Amino acid sequence: MTDASNFIWYELMTPDPAGAARFYGAVVGWTIPSAGEATAGGVDYRMIGRSDGGQAGGVLALTADMVAGGARPLWIGYLHVADVDAAIAAITADGGALQMPAMDIPVGRIAMVTDPQGAAFYIMAPTPPPGSEGMESDVFSVTEAQHVRWNELATSDSDAAIAFYRKHFGWGQEGEMPMGDLGAYRFIQRGEVGLGAVMPLMEGYPVPVWNFYIGVDDIDRARDAVTANGGTVTNGPMEIPGGEFAMNAIDPQGAAIGFVGPRKG
Repeated sequence: MTDASNFIWYELMTPDPAGAARFYGAVVGWTIPSAGEATAGGVDYRMIGRSDGGQAGGVLALTADMVAGGARPLWIGYLHVADVDAAIAAITADGGALQMPAMDIPVGRIAMVTDPQGAAFYIMAPTPPPGSEGMESDVFSVTEAQHVRWNELATSDSDAAIAFYRKHFGWGQEGEMPMGDLGAYRFIQRGEVGLGAVMPLMEGYPVPVWNFYIGVDDIDRARDAVTANGGTVTNGPMEIPGGEFAMNAIDPQGAAIGFVGPRKG
């Protein structure tokens, strides 16, 4: 299977990359450089390194001007498309919106869009390095620590959102878990791979948003590291199907993030 319609990159937008490096280094085990590379327009961008030598995503330093313009600490995902401009036309024709016009960067062409309910994500047609043609991104893994393991969409209209992503990205939707009066937690798939789930908006989610769960080696160690390093646990850890545990947190700079892993104690 190619990377078509897969999450191929994750990005943390934060006003304090150094603070984020300390936090995620302690909680997850990632390494984030103390200085970034100036990209087009002078933007400070830093790669997130995993212990196995791979990359987990990137960190974009929010400037004062970005914050004044409405940017806030946030994790956001990149979905692979074959043609960014064609995808923009199709998404906006179906009620989505263009948030950042298409632009070329050294590693491909990108744009930021929202789905019809307002959840933001990037679309990207990557340009692989020479010799890497045909290789898949490994930033998402259903099993491995230090990778994003679960993608969760909180939305105001689950039926419409599922129909949208099915049409534009070919995802499937099979299986669900009841959430009482809130409705259903509905699982989504890319081929045979479980990508995550779609859930109704709950208290604490003022707008539709994609949430991501990073794999950790020990959920209790990660919980303690969150609080010891300036973050806040907002939910969990709670046991999930399969016997592992998940929790939600806010990092010290205000970005919402989830963690998932085994309980070893």
